[in-house]
Formats: sequence, structure tokens, C-alpha cells
Amino acid sequence: MRQRLICLSLTAVIGTGLLAGCQSTTLGGATNSSRSQLLLVSSAEVNQGSALAYNQTVSKARSGGALNTNKTYVKRVNAISRRLIAQVGVFRPDAVGWQWQVNVFQSDEVNAFCMPGGKIGVYSGLIDKLKLTDDELAAVMGHEISHALREHSREQLSQEVAKQQGLSIVGAIAGLSGETMGLVNMASKYALTLPFSRTMESEADTMGLELMARAGYNPEAAVNVWRKMQQLDQGGSVELLSTHPSSATRIQDLQSHLPQVMPLYQAAKNKYRNAP
Repeated sequence: MRQRLICLSLTAVIGTGLLAGCQSTTLGGATNSSRSQLLLVSSAEVNQGSALAYNQTVSKARSGGALNTNKTYVKRVNAISRRLIAQVGVFRPDAVGWQWQVNVFQSDEVNAFCMPGGKIGVYSGLIDKLKLTDDELAAVMGHEISHALREHSREQLSQEVAKQQGLSIVGAIAGLSGETMGLVNMASKYALTLPFSRTMESEADTMGLELMARAGYNPEAAVNVWRKMQQLDQGGSVELLSTHPSSATRIQDLQSHLPQVMPLYQAAKNKYRNAP
């Protein structure tokens, strides 16, 4: 609701010029995963910053001997990624052509991410500590991929730009060209560090549920994986839950969307029955 009010307020200021600033990054799919978003910063700038941050993360892991060291995990993560990525065109036809990258980081951290432009990272601790099945791992990865499809990092950065410019879109746009490097640095921060809003998390849950169903993974596993995370987080040590709040309400929301996506899973599972 707050996002809608911002867009309406800006519309009153500059009329049709706002059309490029308030739009949805995705089609709705079976779960209607679409919403008007404030997007003042270009995808190119956000993706540039994210690619730099991702490359730095990969380089650091490689130099520390922590990049793709477990061949079994690498094989699993890549196989699941391929099936999920094959479905992204339902929401974003252009995302099929992204330069997707997938890496597994050897770390006790229970976490995963997908940065803007399709840069995926999975930490071995996520698989180890939760003992994830392929369906459960697909639920986590589908959730993270959905953040990238919806360009939530770009949306948060745009909200910050609007705030700094006093919600003057004219001033915001005029200031972007001379501050590219600053935006690149901010894009890195928003892609890797800051938590998403509850609305964004809910969107990623719902879209991720549809992605995994279309890829032939049982969407019921999404509910189970969040329950596992809650149990593990009794001591407050799960990094993924520090930015992805899990609750009874969240699990209920996932369950409420199962009737929409189970037919998609039923249609897809035979196709992938013997897939790696």
C-alpha cells in the first residue's frame, strides 16, 4: 500500500513522466506475482554493481580454497539451478538471456542468495545443517531467484534515491548520470547486505513456489524447509532467517498458494522424473 501511495504522489507531480518509474518487473504467472514498483535506477547500473560484488565474493572464496570444493553439492546445485532457470521466462522473458552464474561456497553459514542479473551463491552449511532434499533446496533457490526476477535490490535502491531527492523524480533522474560509481557501490550494498521488506519476502515466497512447481519440484517442500529453519534457529544463529523472517503466518501463506501451483507440479513432475 505504501508503494502505491508513493507512485500516486509522484504521478500528481509529473504526470505521464512517471510511467517509466512505476512499473512491474515481472509478469504475474499463475500466482499473479506482479506489483507496481518504484524503479528510478536502471537495471544496468544495479547489475553492474552486483556483478562486481559477486566477482569479489567468488575471488575471495577461490583464494581461500572455499569455492566449489564439494563435487556432490556442486552437481546438485547446478542441476537444480538449470531446472529453475529454465522456468524464469514465465515471469520475465528477458531473464532467460541473463548471464547466469552459479557457485557453491564452502562455509558453515546457513544461507543462499541470487544477486541482480542472475548471480547465484549457495553455502554448504545450508545443505549440511538442514539436510535438505532436492525439493527443499529448490524451494530456497527458487525464493532467491525470485528476488532477482522482481529486482527487489533495484527497487530498494530506487526508494532510497527517491527519499534522498525528496520524492522529486525529476531531480532524482537528473542526478543519476553523474553518480554512476556511487550507484554501483550502493547496488552492491543493496544486493548483498540489506534485508528485504515483508512485501518483497512474501513475493519471493510465492513466485519461488511457482518456479519450483514448474521445474518439477514438490512445492509442499517449501513449507517443510522453513520449518526446518525455524527449528535450527532456536538459538538465533541462522543468517538466512535474520533477513528472511519466518513465522506461522509465512507458512500459512505458502500453504494458501499450494492449490494454485500443485497442478503445475503434477504436469511437470513426469517430465523431470528421471532428470539428474
